[in-house]
Amino acid sequence: MTDPLPTTAGTPAPVPASIRRRLAALVYEAVLLFGVVFVAGFAFSVAMQQRNGLTYHNQLSVWIAVVVGVYFIGLWHASGQTLPMKTWRLRVVGPGDTPPSLARATIRYLAAWLWFLPPLALHPLIGLPLPYTLMAAAIWFVLWPASAWFGAARQFPHDRIAGTRVLDAPR
Repeated sequence: MTDPLPTTAGTPAPVPASIRRRLAALVYEAVLLFGVVFVAGFAFSVAMQQRNGLTYHNQLSVWIAVVVGVYFIGLWHASGQTLPMKTWRLRVVGPGDTPPSLARATIRYLAAWLWFLPPLALHPLIGLPLPYTLMAAAIWFVLWPASAWFGAARQFPHDRIAGTRVLDAPR
């Protein structure tokens, strides 16, 4: 791999992170999020004295979405990196190659839900049988990252929506 071309200021130009590395970081992120969601769910269950998984189900879903949102938005805004992004040397930046503003980080988090919600909404909204819902989800989960190949900066759609980019982080 060649070094990035220098900019007029003498510092190297930022290099967009490869799609493969971003997807690898996503897998690591999923493993880490399992623990975050487990602890948040346990805390909710204890606080609400939940004895049945169907009790307070909708409130639990909202709580988990808020906890995960605080995790991502807070870390992206503070440093542009979560722990898996640090491991894979990735960083999220807004305009000016600085960590995204609170508003941009929030838009990025909300837009990232488009990776999961549209195919999963087919089941309850139109009564799509579960096997077809899973097939639609699998196709959607492949098309979402594949769409990065069609953008000039090779960014996922949620980054294009939020006006953010994922770049290689310096060592």
